[in-house]
Amino acid sequence: MILINCVHFIRRCIGHYFFPNKLYEINAQGKAVHYSPYNGKTLPGYLFGGTGFWDTFRALYPFLNLMYPSINKEMQEGLLNAYLEGGFLPEWSSPGYADIMVGNNSASVVSDAYMKGLRGYDINTLYEALQHGANNEGPMSAVGRKGVDYYNSLGYVPYDVKINENAARTLEYAYDDFTIYQLAKALNRPKAEIDLYAKRAQNYRNLFDPSTNLMRGKNKDGKFQTPFNPLKWGDAFTEGNSWHYSWSVFHDVQGLIDLMGGEKTFVSMLDSVFVQSPDFDDSYYGGIIHEIREMQVANMGQYAHGNQPIQHMPYLYNYAGQPWKTQYWVRQVMDRMYKPTPDGYCGDEDNGQTSAWYVFSALGFYPVCPATDEYVLGAPLFKKATLAFENGKTLTINAPKNSSENVYVNALQMNGKEYGKNWLSHKALHEGGTLHFDMAAKPNYTRGASKNAAPYSMTTDLQLNNKVKTNKKK
Repeated sequence: MILINCVHFIRRCIGHYFFPNKLYEINAQGKAVHYSPYNGKTLPGYLFGGTGFWDTFRALYPFLNLMYPSINKEMQEGLLNAYLEGGFLPEWSSPGYADIMVGNNSASVVSDAYMKGLRGYDINTLYEALQHGANNEGPMSAVGRKGVDYYNSLGYVPYDVKINENAARTLEYAYDDFTIYQLAKALNRPKAEIDLYAKRAQNYRNLFDPSTNLMRGKNKDGKFQTPFNPLKWGDAFTEGNSWHYSWSVFHDVQGLIDLMGGEKTFVSMLDSVFVQSPDFDDSYYGGIIHEIREMQVANMGQYAHGNQPIQHMPYLYNYAGQPWKTQYWVRQVMDRMYKPTPDGYCGDEDNGQTSAWYVFSALGFYPVCPATDEYVLGAPLFKKATLAFENGKTLTINAPKNSSENVYVNALQMNGKEYGKNWLSHKALHEGGTLHFDMAAKPNYTRGASKNAAPYSMTTDLQLNNKVKTNKKK
């Protein structure tokens, strides 16, 4: 009965695609047309609305790229129309520009689609839109980049210049710059352009405080904000605190590990998220917002799964040689925070992101860093699941020993061959075949523990590329 309920629940989660909304219709000639909320005209082509990229860049759009790329191709064309009609890409559309949340995460949505193989639309003009959004403030603070002049000159948005949620903006801009860097390479853009976004992608380092091993707001003069309370929600961060946002280095987890002094400290910091009490400082808001209350009710320390910034964090053990902890904590989240009951949802759905986290995690992998080809391994929830891709191929995920006790991956085979990495490639999954998980009640402390089993990090990638270049010169 539990399995049947779970199957019904995952179907309900997959049904989350009420958003984004189609804002176009098909005319008498069979062509797509839309009314533009950006300029008030009726124009040809696709348009979508009702989505916030601050939430959905993380897992919903990657899920579209995995299972429904033809729909996301239409959405990319819709984004292109939004840019041409409004002058900027939307970051939250309802149906036009909305002044909600922070970040420039349309860059991730555009880059991830292209990196995952979507083609047949004007990617060069979309890349132009990314550059425009990354280097200009928009008509409102949530469009383009608020504080862009500070960010581009100092490498961060300062705490003391009256720009709210400045540390969150900095961390998200740095990741977004990584996604532009990835797309720039794929499009063979000039080297100086590629190098610029590679440099800016490292701006997360400017907010790392070695005295606490956490991210912290920094003043214009280069000094950290003081006093600093890592449990303070809001202020320098967005709907969260430093314990939530310090992991927002999706593209360079190895770089974060190095800043913390190595894998041992990094794992200890990850562990600390779960073992702390769910205390908080709500003084920035002047009262308890629902995201804080949801963290309290969840009672998993400072882990606040009911909101988005920390949802990828349990997967980061894979980067530090302890994937069994990811397997344990991901199952804990699925079991404790998602139930097929009226009160079985852990927080904001937020346009499908929280459901997409569950669907990915139930399958056994998760897109920690969109705009790369990789999904980071967890552990599947079901004994068998089959994915039918639009290319006609199927992927079967078998885990016959799976149970409430057998939550650990003892071994993994891909198409009959032993597979020891802590990640799976999008391309390999789309070729179809079989993933066979051998599940166990106790961790396998050797599988995935080596350095070369870790998923993508920008630092590792750059070091490898430099080594190759050096060897070629020799």
